[in-house]
Amino acid sequence: MQIDSQGVLQGARYLPSPNCDERPEGCAIELLVIHNISLPPNEFGGSGVIELFTNCLEPAAHPYYQAICGLRVSTHFFIRRDGEILQFVPCCKRAWHAGASQWRGHPCCNDFSIGIELEGSNLLPFRNTQYSALTALTLALKQAYPIKDILGHSAIAAGRKTDPGPFFDWGRYFADLRK
Repeated sequence: MQIDSQGVLQGARYLPSPNCDERPEGCAIELLVIHNISLPPNEFGGSGVIELFTNCLEPAAHPYYQAICGLRVSTHFFIRRDGEILQFVPCCKRAWHAGASQWRGHPCCNDFSIGIELEGSNLLPFRNTQYSALTALTLALKQAYPIKDILGHSAIAAGRKTDPGPFFDWGRYFADLRK
């Protein structure tokens, strides 16, 4: 895997999200933030996540969507249960994934981070294919950017977020990165 000069992962399916903007001048990409998401909640394989990140979510499609259809959020990458990687925002731009957040005393983690969403929930383990894709993506990102840390959304938005959740195997992920 390789990230090109525009911040796009070669070989990933690219679905541009309007929910992004320019990073602050001189702001290096130093943090990877791991999330989980499923739409409708705890259902996998549908188009809900894509529709959310591209502002095409139809409120009548599911009762849960009525509460979130006005959100303007995005991520850089989304890894499906089968390991497919989708990209919504080029790495050189700021995706709107972290919200109110802080890392090492610096607020607004969207400024200096890359968001990676795993299709999942806090209720189920992630799949081997997802760990493989996440590891390969992480190594490509670390080669392209001066990544200093990798954290879950819960670590930068404590008390507000719980993802990637109790079933994300941090030990396995970090061991896979060292192989």
